Amino acid sequence: MHSILIIGCGSIGERHLRCFQKTGRCEVSVCDANATLLADVAARYAVRSFASLREALDAQKFDALVICTPAHTHLAIAREGAAHGAALLIEKPLSVTLDGIEETRAAITQSGRFAAVAYVYHCFPWVAAAREFLQAGTLGHPLHASVVAGQHFPTFRPAYREIYYTRHETGGGAIQDALTHLVNAMEWMIGPMTRVFCDAAHQHLEGVTVEDTVNVTARHGQAMVSYAMTQFQASNEAVLQIHCENGSVKIESHLQRWGHINRGDKDWTWHTTPPLERDDLFIAQANAFLDGMESNACPLSTFDEAVQTLRFNRAALQSAATGLPIDLP
Repeated sequence: MHSILIIGCGSIGERHLRCFQKTGRCEVSVCDANATLLADVAARYAVRSFASLREALDAQKFDALVICTPAHTHLAIAREGAAHGAALLIEKPLSVTLDGIEETRAAITQSGRFAAVAYVYHCFPWVAAAREFLQAGTLGHPLHASVVAGQHFPTFRPAYREIYYTRHETGGGAIQDALTHLVNAMEWMIGPMTRVFCDAAHQHLEGVTVEDTVNVTARHGQAMVSYAMTQFQASNEAVLQIHCENGSVKIESHLQRWGHINRGDKDWTWHTTPPLERDDLFIAQANAFLDGMESNACPLSTFDEAVQTLRFNRAALQSAATGLPIDLP
């Protein structure tokens, strides 16, 4: 049994705790500076708890850390975990600046342990299958893509006014919180973004000033890509389309399906995944991370892939602030 320490008992930390437990492959402990929250979570899941990371690391040797704190703290904790000799699963986004990236990469390399970043779209069966189909090359090179997505954020995160979401410096706003998932998924499927032109604004969400609406015109090398997202719309939907030389791929994530159409076909060929609950996807992510720890094949986002998506986050915020396109060499 692997020993896993969940750092941070907020919404995503509790989900990771619950889902790592459900793998049946590990023993989970938790730590959080909020004593009330820590006691509640530890009691509900019957796990060992620690009031600080230092207390936890001094108390025992952990095989892995799952870092679920605000994004601006991720890299420092990752370096401490690497020095401890632990594998690392770091929540997205990897950070809010590029400061400390090289030091963290070096620490992970020196530790020799597995590290991944929790962009959970890598564990969506319909995304993974669409990627595999694209990479087979039947449709030729991707030339154009579009992403239209959004949800009513207060429904899913009622406490959004009281958490990291309120400030860019802690990983908040639609770009760093939600759009980053879709950009990382698109980069995983068709390659890294190389140019960003972003318009973003606070349109509707009450009690915050960060952007809740984003439009991006981008390049992923040869491919031209557009992204549109809101965090106040009534529907919870995400549709990704990728148009290649000889046909197209469409992912309707909210319907848990993907399809393809070749030039000359009249209709889409659809592939639908049997219904999955949200926890099922995070259990799959937990199992994938444990597989990676055991040196088995693993689809999770690598540290370097997450650095690339962090570069997008920074460029998108810069473009929105300046009104200028930003190149990502």
